[in-house]
Amino acid sequence: MSTPSAPLRVALANGGFEQPVVTGYEILPDASQTQAPKRVPGWRTTATDHMIELWRSGFNGVPAAEGTQFAELNANEVATLYQDLPTTPGTKLYWRLYHRGRQGQDTMALDIGAPGSAVEQRRCTDGNTAWGYYTGTYTVPAGQTLTRFAFRSISAAGGNRGIGNFLDGIFFGTAPYVVLTKSAIPVGPLEVGDVITYRITARNEGGGGADALTLTDAVPEGTTYLPGSLRIVDGPNAGPKSDRSGDDQASYDHETNEVRFRLGNGASAVQGGSLPNTETLPAGTTVEYRVTITLAGAGRRLVNTATAGYENRLGPTAEQLTATSNEEVTEVRPAADLTVVKAADATTVTVGQTVTYRITVRNAGPNGATGVVVTDRLPDSLTFLSADASSGTYAPATGQWTVDRLAEGATASLTLRAKATRSGPVTNTATVTGNERDPSPGNNTDTVTVCVERAPICCTPCSPAK
Repeated sequence: MSTPSAPLRVALANGGFEQPVVTGYEILPDASQTQAPKRVPGWRTTATDHMIELWRSGFNGVPAAEGTQFAELNANEVATLYQDLPTTPGTKLYWRLYHRGRQGQDTMALDIGAPGSAVEQRRCTDGNTAWGYYTGTYTVPAGQTLTRFAFRSISAAGGNRGIGNFLDGIFFGTAPYVVLTKSAIPVGPLEVGDVITYRITARNEGGGGADALTLTDAVPEGTTYLPGSLRIVDGPNAGPKSDRSGDDQASYDHETNEVRFRLGNGASAVQGGSLPNTETLPAGTTVEYRVTITLAGAGRRLVNTATAGYENRLGPTAEQLTATSNEEVTEVRPAADLTVVKAADATTVTVGQTVTYRITVRNAGPNGATGVVVTDRLPDSLTFLSADASSGTYAPATGQWTVDRLAEGATASLTLRAKATRSGPVTNTATVTGNERDPSPGNNTDTVTVCVERAPICCTPCSPAK
């Protein structure tokens, strides 16, 4: 596959003669007659009356080669039908057409070149029983910024009058050129657990249709695809799509972890369709899908780029082309799974004895933790004695152990001593917090209950002093 360059887009207007709509047949003014209420868009004629003849498919038993209408080159007189188009020197242009005789063998010349000096490229002779199909290419010469594409009547079985040379399905222009634009909603930085909507727009900035158009996007590492989120937002086949391959114009591939959209007119569950150029479909077509940020994405830059494969079928053989979107980057804030475990050396003490608590805090990651604080306020029935911390400091007045930074996989410990002053159960809780999102907050607290009993009363009279 190759990525084409983007020359100035060239494409005929109304190449299938579908506008304006006629019934049976009508002879109408060409595009130069701007005051006429009904005229043929795009096309001009050298006929002195500036008239063009359009037929509806099936009129007089003649079917259109494409669509529902076609033109007759000679309306009221022998003439040349043409369009003048801005072009870029050096650009390769493709042409194709259908030609058919009316009353017998008709002959027409295809002329391409600068207005006033166009050169015959092909002579077409066809009978009145079938449409002849012709294709070719033309490279714009140096200095030629305006190019005429013209059909010149050579002869007609009906004689030199307004009869003969049917035309349909005309194309003259540049190859298809798909441009992908990608966005991520919302814009980062985001947190673990947040949902990102990726939206990609495909626009055909070329001349011919982009055929067999298939868009593929790898779900970025650090995220998981959100089932049921495939959707064609606008353009052909708009609407929600199934996740399953073979069910719809879009699918999610579990093995490759990719989403795939088959886009354009005529797209199916197995093959992409044809995306018209932006003169026909200005907004192109837009798709979207969603992902959820996982723990593996914490503290990372999620980088995502979509690609599209399509074909240029304007030449004798299909040319495989590719398009790549802009790189979309989403920043994800760090996450740290903090755990606190609290234990008492003894769960039963008497009034006046020391209660010793041992608190351990651990960071299970995946990123380092900052601003780590363990809050462990002693109840009124305990009086603070001392504290020993492996890192940070403990403030008795607030009951806060300030650990600050804790690397991924690291632990810190605190030994806290207090004197029991009242009997009864004493329940004490330690809670850890940090600056980063904690994906598992259920293990951020731990509680210990210590039973404080009354001091024993002496029942034997004391002996008198000697």
